[in-house]
Amino acid sequence: MKENIHPKYVESTVTCGCGNTFKTRSTLKEIRVEICAECHPFYTGKQKFVDTAGRVEKFQKKYNWEKLRADKQAAEKQG
Repeated sequence: MKENIHPKYVESTVTCGCGNTFKTRSTLKEIRVEICAECHPFYTGKQKFVDTAGRVEKFQKKYNWEKLRADKQAAEKQG
């Protein structure tokens, strides 16, 4: 292996959006995640809807979702 080309592999802290933190090793010192094993529906057995940063609303706005739905409903009412 070549010398001095590999990144440093250090202890890092992982922080979840739910507040849970744990330590692991990585090339990054700090890692932020949205979902961890403490709050993920697969592990907790609880249903949880996660919309991060308004992605659903952003998609609907981008493609005029509400306008298309309203136009379709108006066409159905007319016949």
